[in-house]
Order: sequence, then structure tokens, then C-alpha cells
Amino acid sequence: MEQMELSHQRALKRLERFSRFTDSSIGIPFTNFKLGAESLIGILPGVGDLAGLILSSYVLFEAQRLGVGWGVKLRIITNMLIDFFGGLIPIVGDIFDMFFKANTRNTKLLKKHLAERVE
Repeated sequence: MEQMELSHQRALKRLERFSRFTDSSIGIPFTNFKLGAESLIGILPGVGDLAGLILSSYVLFEAQRLGVGWGVKLRIITNMLIDFFGGLIPIVGDIFDMFFKANTRNTKLLKKHLAERVE
């Protein structure tokens, strides 16, 4: 049991680093706002959003590896698709990407689910 919990903690640490990089690694000077690599990649029409979707699939991969049920995985996929299709809208989609932060949402979702499973 402790081995599994340690494995979950390591996975969550990886996901938190990944989410920080993709969603909030770059601070905007003179503000408290941060955006991530995915927001910058998303500026490229179509291709950037597809790259963001591919990057976001890492969270889904980790969820599968951790044995998370389909209910949680469907919520992760929903967030990924909202982020992808929202990002496709010219100009507005780029702003949407800066605020939606799907990877951070999905990592929190996984963290909460795993914490509930341990209790």
C-alpha cells in the first residue's frame, strides 16, 4: 500500500511540474498573471492547438497508468477538448487558453481523486 502511495506522489509531482510548465511558467511583468508554454504554442493557428492537445494527453496517460476510473478520465478528456476547441477561435481562443489552464485543472482533479481513494 505504501509503495502505491509513493508511486502516486511521484506521479503527482511530475504532473504538477508539467502543469506549471504548460500553464503558468512565464510571469507577465508588473502583474500577478502567469501563462505557460501551451499558451505560447497555441498562438500558432490550428497547429499550436493540436500540439497543446497532444501535450495535454500526458495527464490522461498518467491517469491511465495510475488506474483511475473512466469517470475521472472522461472529465480529463472533457477539459482537454474544451481547451482545444476553445483555443481554435481566432484571437479569443488565445485569450481563453491563457485562463482555462486545462492541465492544472486536470492535475487537481487527479490529486483530489487519488486523495479520496486513499481515505
